[in-house]
Amino acid sequence: MAMGMTVDLMSATVQLEQPLPKGTHTVATGFLIADPTPDGRPRTVLITADHVFEGMPGDEATIGWRVKASDGTWTYAPQKIPIRVKGKPLWTRNPTRDVAALTISAPPEFARAAIPLTWLAGDDALAKNELAPGEEMLTLGFPQGLSSNAAGFPILRSGRVASYPIGPSTASPTFLLDFQVFPGNSGGPVWLEEPSEDGPRLIAGILTQQVQKGDQFLGIGIVTQAQFVRDTLALLDEPAGAAPSLAPAASAYAADTASKK
Repeated sequence: MAMGMTVDLMSATVQLEQPLPKGTHTVATGFLIADPTPDGRPRTVLITADHVFEGMPGDEATIGWRVKASDGTWTYAPQKIPIRVKGKPLWTRNPTRDVAALTISAPPEFARAAIPLTWLAGDDALAKNELAPGEEMLTLGFPQGLSSNAAGFPILRSGRVASYPIGPSTASPTFLLDFQVFPGNSGGPVWLEEPSEDGPRLIAGILTQQVQKGDQFLGIGIVTQAQFVRDTLALLDEPAGAAPSLAPAASAYAADTASKK
């Protein structure tokens, strides 16, 4: 396993939550992208699924920052961030897919941990690397609101590509990943293991839904291709503002949970 990319993505992945009535929480996953503005100024952007923010009725969400002490120990340090102003969404939506981007003010260590835009695979990168059914991919998230430890790091899991063809995004905007999905996984990055030290670092997409037939969940995740994350980031600099919202997906799996770390 290419631990360099895995650790880098763990550092850039955060828990998102918001309290709901009766002591429950809605919990999901997001990850940070370093996307400079057109004039070159640094900018940190939080990526998650659009239905995550839509499912949070309040104007603030809690983001799970982590702080490293001088002795090497980590502490969970959640902080509220605005997601609306007087009910108006601050995030930018992809006009056709379940992807959201929110410019945030991140602590310096998280701004440094944000992954470069070049890691987001476009159609050309996936075609060049011949992504195929059966290939193993990794993903990070907070299933049922759980983290891997008290410091709030995400849980690493894996699955195999379970559909064909894998692109281009215009024809196949999503693909299937064979692994058990839980509430709280929405918005997590999905990426290819690096084939070698010099291999490309490619985030193939973002986990946005799970396959459901009737009231049964089939243990299959739906991954929206990273090209749509790129497209959403491009909208941040459009003067027209955010694109219209999608209708909520019936099988979306950001869900209310009372569980905490």
